[in-house]
Amino acid sequence: MNKKIQQLLLFLFLISSIGVSAQQHKKHEMRGVWIATVSNIDWPSRPGLMTYEQRNEMRTLLNQLAENKVNCIVLQIRPTADALYPSPYEPWSNWLSAKQGEKPKPFYDPLQFAIEEAHKRCIDVHVWLNPYRVLNSDNLDLLSKNHLYYRHKELFVKYGGRYYFDPGLDQTRRILNKVVEDIVERYDIDAIHFDDYFYPYPVAGEKFPDDSTFVRNPRGFEAHQKNDWRRNNVNMIIAELQQTIKGIKPWVEFGISPFGVWRNQANDPNGSATRAGIQNYDDLYADILKWLRESSIDYVVPQLYWEIGKEVADYKTLVRWWSRNSYGKNFYVGHYVSALGSNKAAAWNKPNEITRQMNLNLSYPEVDGSVFFSAKQFVRNLQGFNDSLKTHFYKYPALSPVNRNIKGQASEHPANLHVVRDGREQYLLWDPVEDEGGYKTRYYVIYAFRGKRVGDLNNPANIIARTSETCLDLSKQQPSLKGYYTFVVTSVNRYKHESIPTYAVTRKL
Repeated sequence: MNKKIQQLLLFLFLISSIGVSAQQHKKHEMRGVWIATVSNIDWPSRPGLMTYEQRNEMRTLLNQLAENKVNCIVLQIRPTADALYPSPYEPWSNWLSAKQGEKPKPFYDPLQFAIEEAHKRCIDVHVWLNPYRVLNSDNLDLLSKNHLYYRHKELFVKYGGRYYFDPGLDQTRRILNKVVEDIVERYDIDAIHFDDYFYPYPVAGEKFPDDSTFVRNPRGFEAHQKNDWRRNNVNMIIAELQQTIKGIKPWVEFGISPFGVWRNQANDPNGSATRAGIQNYDDLYADILKWLRESSIDYVVPQLYWEIGKEVADYKTLVRWWSRNSYGKNFYVGHYVSALGSNKAAAWNKPNEITRQMNLNLSYPEVDGSVFFSAKQFVRNLQGFNDSLKTHFYKYPALSPVNRNIKGQASEHPANLHVVRDGREQYLLWDPVEDEGGYKTRYYVIYAFRGKRVGDLNNPANIIARTSETCLDLSKQQPSLKGYYTFVVTSVNRYKHESIPTYAVTRKL
């Protein structure tokens, strides 16, 4: 082999290596975890804990997630027409206080606390609401006597031994819009998030009881179009909520985490090559593709909770299908980390199905990251999963991805970057970026380059910290910084846009 060919092959190898590295370690990537409060799945660990116990559990959980370089939590704050925050419309959740309607003792605002603690750690907060679910059983004694149910029973239906808001009523949409409006106005959240529960999952042998609602308010639909009418009920609330959110804070995102199959190909040529027993469009009346196509939502997180190679719903088939049908919106994969080591298919009992799925995701540039269900299982390091994250996928920090559905621009860059020595310690300081609304700084990003010049700002390996403060103790950075380093700082605002870099400062440490 002559020298020119050897040089060419070496060049191609280096280029391919750089491409793989850049693809594997993204600078902008969703790294989310669901924190489920219903039935105390994740937090708090049981109902009725004292305030200091709830706070300590949340801090511990956030510390564990930050250690794994998670940059987003999806916190369930309205599991069953209740609230894990002081709501003017709905009672305190029994999952928090052990009895619906009773506030924490001593009083505090759990949502405000979670937001402040998460943002200190540069973790975004997406608040998770269930739109129609009211009671997970038929025991009405569990409801607070001040619950809306007792004042307006006509708004609710019973189905499958559970209670729901009637999705066909205009009043249902008005109530939900009020709830969301209140949250967006009062809290510094990053997104409103719904999961897969729209119309309830079908119950064998039982018909959803909305005939009378349809007759009273058909909105132009004929009797044979009952399913289209149901889809329209959901379409309307989704479109209205997007307008409600953006009318208050345009930077707050609206995302949906649907069941993993929109439609089977047997029912629609545009569907996926699956044979799932449930379909969003046909059974839950959720037309996800319409919402993506019309920009009624800002991102989608399909729950792809099946293993690679599953006959009726193959993960590989579904991640490819959603990649092709995300309509340019931010697309994150919902992973079922709780299934690792379970009694499910054999794939879940040999390390590590989620790792295999995340490797597969690298083949699809449309995948903007992952969200994991759920927090308690995520931090358990099942089958060494967290070890894989730390050494392979999440080795370096990642910034939250900019949402392609939302207009915005970068704010000013931090000024007056300098290093101050205090004895043996050295501190990197800069002036805060002062701005308002969506352009207010969410956090700062600090880059360190060995030597006396600025390196690659697109390589997350060069990020040594993200912080909401305007000072960084350089002596506490790991690994230790010794020798000449050049530092750069940028600001990231609520629109997720990163500023241009500051003028660099070089210092020998």
